[in-house]
Amino acid sequence: MSLSIDVRHRLGSFELEAAFASAGGITAVFGASGCGKTSLVNIIAGLIRPDFARISVGDTVLVDTARGIDVPPHQRRIGYVFQEARLFPHMTVESNLAYGEWFTPKAQRYAARTQILDLLGIAHLLKRRPRDLSGGEKQRVAIGRALLASPRLLLMDEPLASLDAARKAEIMPYLERLRDEVKIPIVYVSHSVAEVMRLATDVAVLSQGKLAAFGPAAEIAQRLDLVPDDEREEGGVIIDMQVAAHDAGFDLTRLASGAGDIYVPGRLGPEGTPARVRIRARDVMLALEEPRNISALNILRGTVAEISSAGPSSVNVRLDCGGAAVVARITRHSASAMGLAPGTPAFAVVKAVSVSGPTAEPH
Repeated sequence: MSLSIDVRHRLGSFELEAAFASAGGITAVFGASGCGKTSLVNIIAGLIRPDFARISVGDTVLVDTARGIDVPPHQRRIGYVFQEARLFPHMTVESNLAYGEWFTPKAQRYAARTQILDLLGIAHLLKRRPRDLSGGEKQRVAIGRALLASPRLLLMDEPLASLDAARKAEIMPYLERLRDEVKIPIVYVSHSVAEVMRLATDVAVLSQGKLAAFGPAAEIAQRLDLVPDDEREEGGVIIDMQVAAHDAGFDLTRLASGAGDIYVPGRLGPEGTPARVRIRARDVMLALEEPRNISALNILRGTVAEISSAGPSSVNVRLDCGGAAVVARITRHSASAMGLAPGTPAFAVVKAVSVSGPTAEPH
């Protein structure tokens, strides 16, 4: 289901201006703190009345200020998941989930409780109260409550921001399943490069209230100039691959794509399972000849497509590897010594343990 957003709004001296449209999946709204991400999703939710807006989900227009259309928040059928789970502490998980269902007339419900429980892995938590849940479990219940309201759109505002690294790792596979199995558009707010590049279908980048870029996640990932300074080391590329084989003896999975094969630790689903990998520019070495007898398992053959500045002493070198991009951040000295220029054949070398993204199926 498509999502179309065109918003202009002034908040004191701050001006928000963003217009984009996506075909569905997860549209990530990304940018540094204070760029207008939360204000944008609050306008979508109807919590802020904008100066100008036209927002539609599929054929349903939620806001069109030019035509005087402004659907009240409680009638928009939008699920909202906040940074904190905001579960009712006096209710069990089962009662919290039922509260989500209660808001939607039976004739408009499409979400099956058993399906949501399985999707989020929360069936065993039904009799517990929020105080007995981990942070990751609370967020999964909060997502379940939002989905059981059978929304036409799901908003998620920094849903992992309050979780530690272990809890983030716990919930990530469930968010991937949400993206792949729930057929409603999702707007996902984050300032984390790692989250956005692992989850997003499309990415809208905000900078000081303005839309700096919008497009498919794989394209935006290559725009390292869009990454905030505090996240610069997380910049890189994403490649959509699929499981080709497993090496049980060494606990590795071989992933395949047009760019070549990549090995990652662990066993990732059956053969043919889609898997998205993120390769950070800082984790890529370049070679002019194919390396041999080295510890790195992943060697991708490519051609230099572009060299751009990454600071006083570094450059970003983008390789075209069978139609997929791989970016390496290296010193200007190395680029000069290797004679790198557009058209130069080169090999990208990546350690298996540095590749991030794919995970085993959640249970």
